Amino acid sequence: MEDLVESILDYVRADYTDYAIMINGEWGSGKTYFWNNKIRNKIESMYINGKQFTTVYMSLYGISNLEEISKKIFIETTQLMDKNLKKFMASNNQTTIPEYAKTGLDMANFFGVTQNGDKLNYADFFSTDDKILCFDDLERANVDVIDILGYINNFVEHDHIKTIIICNEKELSNKLKSSNLEMKTFIATYLLDKEGDLNGNNSPDDKPMVEKIQDKIEYVFDKANDYERIKEKLIGETFEYAPEFNYIINGLLMRYERYPELIRFLRENTRLITSTFNKSGTKNLRILKHALNDFKKIFEMVNKNYPNTNNRVLQTMLIFTIAVSFEIKAGKVTKDKFINIKDNEEYKSILISSRILMDNRQFYIKEFDSNYYYNFKSEYRFFKFIEIYVRTRIFDMKVFKDNMEVIIKTVDTNKLPGYKRLLTEEFWKIDDDEFENIIEEILGDLKAGKISLIDIVKLFGYFSYFIKKGLIKYDMKTIKMIFFNGMNASSLISDYCDNAEEELDKIVLEETNQDIEDILKHFYQLNMKLRDKMYIEKAEEIFKCIPMKMEVFYERFDNECMDVPIFKYYDPFQTFQRLSCASNEDIVTIKEKLLNRANLYTKQIEPEMKNIKQVKSIIDDYIKSKDNSIKIVMLKDFSKALGIILDKYKTSFLVNRKDENEE
Repeated sequence: MEDLVESILDYVRADYTDYAIMINGEWGSGKTYFWNNKIRNKIESMYINGKQFTTVYMSLYGISNLEEISKKIFIETTQLMDKNLKKFMASNNQTTIPEYAKTGLDMANFFGVTQNGDKLNYADFFSTDDKILCFDDLERANVDVIDILGYINNFVEHDHIKTIIICNEKELSNKLKSSNLEMKTFIATYLLDKEGDLNGNNSPDDKPMVEKIQDKIEYVFDKANDYERIKEKLIGETFEYAPEFNYIINGLLMRYERYPELIRFLRENTRLITSTFNKSGTKNLRILKHALNDFKKIFEMVNKNYPNTNNRVLQTMLIFTIAVSFEIKAGKVTKDKFINIKDNEEYKSILISSRILMDNRQFYIKEFDSNYYYNFKSEYRFFKFIEIYVRTRIFDMKVFKDNMEVIIKTVDTNKLPGYKRLLTEEFWKIDDDEFENIIEEILGDLKAGKISLIDIVKLFGYFSYFIKKGLIKYDMKTIKMIFFNGMNASSLISDYCDNAEEELDKIVLEETNQDIEDILKHFYQLNMKLRDKMYIEKAEEIFKCIPMKMEVFYERFDNECMDVPIFKYYDPFQTFQRLSCASNEDIVTIKEKLLNRANLYTKQIEPEMKNIKQVKSIIDDYIKSKDNSIKIVMLKDFSKALGIILDKYKTSFLVNRKDENEE
């Protein structure tokens, strides 16, 4: 970003220029903010040849004729201002005139209301080498862009005024192509008819009518080429603006400095804001700005009416507000995708049914959830009152209270177990007279195996800190033994943690030591056992769909097993029995899926090769004494395919052994 700033300033410093420069970027990406906060002040603080530069900024948004641009320049030029206006602006530390005030000044001058007794300083008026013109929103003007650029060219080529143009060239291109399209189509059709080419000659080389009309439009109304010609003459350099998000987000958050609780929360969750923004797939900072403003209202209402709301819930609300704002306001999805979802429970049920029901809404919600909540675990992920507020701009108090009452019953801080309070609140917010009871409650839950494995590891980081600070009466040896036993008990009821690394990154440890390393090692061992248990259960669920529920089998295999060594977790004899009962068509389909899968995910599925080899051996034994039939031929081909897959790993094994020997 600093390189871009310096390049623009180099243009300003140049002794002589007969060209303008362009800053190109997407709508809402912060180009105007960049001009106001990174460029303008630096230009106005520059002194070259004893002169201080003056910037004259104007937005072309909605401009309907070139005279309006001239009026804007007149009003923005301080040398032409009424002395009383200058004095007022100086006393109020005002550097620019608001658009509303410009309208009033313009009309006042028109009716002769204002008087300026000073004589005009023609030296200032005719001076051009100390002015920098900035034209913003070129693509949003209601004047032909070719005419605007020709108008600007007068300043650049004849007066040699340094000029900066800010625009979105992608939208400008679309505007050039789509303007007056009905009229262009009518004229193009008329010309083709006059030329006798409207109906075509029915030859094989004859173009479709739509393509002919499009070609004629481009030939007759080639505004794009006109634009490129004048741009080549006028614009010396085009700079691509890519927002420096950390800088921009800091600017967005500064507007909330007067709200200490809100700004603290937003700054603590800058990573979540950045992550959600990136997942939106857009660069539209304007939508993010509106989303954060909406969240301000949400945050205030929650803190006012439900002050003990869990921090994790507030984080999820922040993600949801930003996500829904982008999905609706960026035009990525129609508003009705969310309208019929009445609460969090229905949202979750849609996620489950999305695997089975062929419904666009189901698939959309599944993609929405997996995108914005990827690796973010939260029980409550859909807030109807927020969705209504973003979609309609109405804050529905009844829906808000209904949502919050459900949340309180499930995740309210005061009703949470002690270990969840410790993990979701800052521990220093716990009262001293509560702290000892919470510690004892946690240790009791540990011994009973009531806490998940990943949470036990997180808790150990806290307990290590508490022992170091003398906040609890236990020694490390005792605590470590309790945690080890608690992990063993928990492994009997816990689920596999598939995002362990990310969860463990959230643990704030002042330093690692052998005790922590031992806990982590034990966690990974138990978590791998839970993974195997999970895959054994999944394999049983998926393979039992053969041969009676093949549609479900294909759906789940494609979505859940392509990069997972699932055959490792299912008995080879059971695999053969189910396969032999499948139809010939399904045997062929499964064979093709396995071959394709082995090519795409060779390394990932390597652990299942021992069982694949056994399945092949069982098939080969079965077909030895059998006369040929279509089924037997299909099984022979299936065995041959398994052999091709196994051959991939002979080379792999040899390479691995070679690497081991070299080491």
